[in-house]
This record gives sequence, C-alpha cells and structure tokens, in this order.
Amino acid sequence: MFLNSYVKYNEEEMIRVKLVIAYDGTHYCGWQIQDNGITIEEVLNKKLSELLGEDIKVIGASRTDSGVHAMGNVAVFDTNTRIPAEKISFALNQRLPDDIRIRNSCQVADDFHPRFCDTIKTYEYKIWNDRFPNPLVRLYSKFVYYNIDIDKMQEAANYLIGEHDFKSFCTPRTQVESTVRTVTDIHFSKEGNMITMTIKGTGFLYNMVRIIMGTLLKCGMGMYEPEHVKEILDACDRAKAGPKAEACGLTLVGIEYL
Repeated sequence: MFLNSYVKYNEEEMIRVKLVIAYDGTHYCGWQIQDNGITIEEVLNKKLSELLGEDIKVIGASRTDSGVHAMGNVAVFDTNTRIPAEKISFALNQRLPDDIRIRNSCQVADDFHPRFCDTIKTYEYKIWNDRFPNPLVRLYSKFVYYNIDIDKMQEAANYLIGEHDFKSFCTPRTQVESTVRTVTDIHFSKEGNMITMTIKGTGFLYNMVRIIMGTLLKCGMGMYEPEHVKEILDACDRAKAGPKAEACGLTLVGIEYL
C-alpha cells in the first residue's frame, strides 16, 4: 500500500522541463547518442541524472550534426525534482563542460514535445572570405579565399524561398516520408571579411542547410549562374547540387514555437 501511494505521489509531482541550450559542437559527434563518440545528448543525460538523482533522458528539438554549433537548441525532460524548473539551469551549468551551457530552463505543459510543434528554426552559416585563414574564427566559419559575390548568392537563394521539394538538397539516406519543406527567408550580410547566411524555415532535411550553402557558394564564385539553382531544385536529384559545406560554419541560432 505504501509503495502504491509513493508511485501515485510521484506521478502527481512529475513535471516537464524545457531547456534552451548553447554549445560549441567542435568536439562532439552531434546531438544524438551514438557509438562512435560523445554527443550533446549523452552529456546532458549524464549530468542531469547526477544532479537530480533520477534516470533522465532528454528529448531534443534538433539533432544537429557532428561539429555543428547551437545558440538556441531546445530539449525537454520529465522529473520528480523539487528544484524549481527555472533554477535547474543554474545548477546544471555548474556540472557541464565549458562548451555546453543552459541559457534558460522553465516548466512547460506535460504534453509539450519539442519536435512535434509548429516552429520556425533559424540557422546561420558563416564564411571567412580573405586571402588567408583567421585562426580566431576557424572553429566557427568556413574559409574561402576566392572572391565571393553575395548579390549573386542572394539572387540564387530567392529561388529556394517558399514551399518546395528539397530532395536535391539533402543527403540521399535521409529517412523521411516527404522531402517537401518550407523556407521562409534567406538573406546574406557581410561585416568585414565575415559573410553570414541566415536561413529560416519550418523544418530542414538532413544536411539541407549545408548543401544549400555549398550550392549558393558556387553561384557566389561564378561557377553557377543564379537561375541554375532553380534547375537544381526542380531536378530533385542530390547529384545536381553543389557540395556539402563544412559543419564548422553552421549554427542553430534559435527555435521559435508558434
């Protein structure tokens, strides 16, 4: 009888906590737990379990690839802890390595799921465009020494805005029911030698942003005419698109829940 009462008490006290997470992905094999190296998800599970004295399994909103960074990835977990949800970020940051930080923690509805809600995701891809690499930005940008015309990249990118079949812009082994996605905005900016592509959408396929960047870069370097991007899009053939840009230049900036 005592055991049953205890289980019921726990069930009533269970809460769901949302984390907003920033990390430098340089030394991690992406978000999702795997056999070939340490991941962000693995570290969070371990440190949360130690902190709360429970077997914690986080559910992430975006399974970023090996080497990709984040300023605003989102994850949730369920817990019986008496620690206020908004205080968990402070306690957890004391245990995390320096390249992972919780920017915010709060309680959310029990049925909130970070991957099954309507969202707008924002990514940035950075290119250091100069004669020589800059060692201070090498972990967070792709180095390109060719002259880059960002106006041509913008012209090409405009063909990708809207709802399209992005099969040409994803890795062939992507296991999804549909390769149709909606990109709501792509724009470029330049500050000094740093070029930044900002891309927003309701969802992205595996490697989609990096392949888009690799393709648009060919336009910027004069290898493709901007209108050729529409032909690549219509082909629905990965072989027609440009190369996948390096992971280091990509950052998940944030996820807006609608």
